[in-house]
Amino acid sequence: MNGTSYRKYLDPEVVGKLKGMELRARMVVEGFIAGLHKSPYHGFSVEFAEHRQYMPGDNIRDIDWKVYAKSDRFYIKQYEEETNLKAYLLLDCSASMGYASGNTVKLDYASVLAASLSLMMLRQRDAVGLVTFDEKIRRYVPPRSKSGHLHILLQELANQKPSDKTNISVALHEMAERISRRGLIMIFSDLFDDPEKIISGLKHFRHKKHEVILFHILDPRERDFAFPTEAIFKDLETGEEITTLPWQIKKHYQQASKDFADKIAAECRASRIDYHLTDTSLPFDKALYAFLSKRERLY
Repeated sequence: MNGTSYRKYLDPEVVGKLKGMELRARMVVEGFIAGLHKSPYHGFSVEFAEHRQYMPGDNIRDIDWKVYAKSDRFYIKQYEEETNLKAYLLLDCSASMGYASGNTVKLDYASVLAASLSLMMLRQRDAVGLVTFDEKIRRYVPPRSKSGHLHILLQELANQKPSDKTNISVALHEMAERISRRGLIMIFSDLFDDPEKIISGLKHFRHKKHEVILFHILDPRERDFAFPTEAIFKDLETGEEITTLPWQIKKHYQQASKDFADKIAAECRASRIDYHLTDTSLPFDKALYAFLSKRERLY
C-alpha cells in the first residue's frame, strides 16, 4: 500500500462499500499504520503490535534492542500468553444508531471503528470482549486474547442491526456490576438518552476503577441541522413525527446540541473519562489516533 492509496481506506463512505467486517477492519488498520509515517502523527510504529513499553521490574533480557535503535525507547517483547488488559467494547444498537443523512449509518461507523480497535488490541495480545445493547444487554462476548477470537468479534459486529428502543444507563449499570476485574471500557453511542442517567452509568464504571473511553458518535446533520427544505422528522424509537421548517429552529437546535455535548464532556472530565465527540464524516485515522494517543500517554 503506497503513501497515497492508504487514505481511501480511512474514508467512512469507501469503507462502507467494502464487503465483510474483517476486510473493513484490516483495510482501516493497514491504512492507518501506513499513514502514520506520512502524517503528523509521530511516535507510533508497526512494532506496537508485538511490543510494549518497558516498565520498572521487567526483565532487561526481554528488551528488544533493534526497536531501541530505531526509536530510542525501551520496549520489551510481548509473548503470546501475556495480556496487557481486558478491554470491553460496548456498542449501542438502538434504533437511533440506524440513522444516516448520507451514505454512512452511525451503527456501521461505530462497528467498523470497534472492529478496527479490536484488531489492533488483539495484535497487542490484549483480551477484547464485546457487549451490544439497546434497552438491555443484547449480546455479551467475554474478552479473550487468542487470535481466533477476532473472527467471533467481527462476526458479531457484522450481524448487528438497529433495534427499537434504548436505555443506555441500564446497560451501563448492568455491565459495571458484571465486570469484576479492572479493565478498559470503550463505549460507542450517540447518547440519545437522559444525560443524567448516562452520566450515572459512566460514573459507575469509574467507581469500579475501570478506565473509560467514550466515543460519542453523531451524524453530521445531527450536529449542524443543515436541512435545506421543509422536513418531517420522525423519532426512530417512538415513531412520533413532527413537521417543521429547519432554518427556523436551526440556531436553537445547534445550541441545545452543543449544551448537551458540553455537559457530557464536562462530567467526563470531572470523572477522568476520555470523551471523544465525532461524526460519521470523520476519517477513521483521527478516531483511531485519539484512542492510541490516550494509550500512549498512559502506558
